[in-house]
Amino acid sequence: MKIEDCFYIGYITKTKGLKGEVQVYFEYDVPADLPLDSVFAEINGKLVPFFISTYKLQNNQTGNFYFDDIDTIEKAQTLIRKKLYLPNSLKPVRIDDEFLITDLKGFIVHDETAGELGEIIEIHEYPQQFVAVVSYKFKEIMFPLNDDLILEIDEENGILKVDLPEGLIDLYLEA
Repeated sequence: MKIEDCFYIGYITKTKGLKGEVQVYFEYDVPADLPLDSVFAEINGKLVPFFISTYKLQNNQTGNFYFDDIDTIEKAQTLIRKKLYLPNSLKPVRIDDEFLITDLKGFIVHDETAGELGEIIEIHEYPQQFVAVVSYKFKEIMFPLNDDLILEIDEENGILKVDLPEGLIDLYLEA
């Protein structure tokens, strides 16, 4: 299996306990949609298969996993910070008209007070929220993508209307 034939789902963050359990942080949007019978870990530039004996997903984009043949903390420690992949053939099919928050990348942001800020150049996913990155006046401005700040999403024209808290933009411009 080659990396080009796979898609990235996350990485192993740490060990848990003494019996080989590891914690996985998922960078894939909806981990519950993934078929988790086995995964490929990138080790020294090669993909090595690991069969999952048991796992439990958490609400914060993490999960606790036991792999077959990894039954001690010493064996589990060798997997820390290893990237995990699944074959492209197992990638969940997305419904065509389904709009995800990550689809806002490339949208032009209009703030109620400041007017047009610019294009969303990046969307970072953190355990509790998504954060948009916009290049404005040669500085990067970051703000959470949540219902409190978003006024309107115009999918047809690629425009995101927001009402950012007073002073947020100034914090970035003064830095």
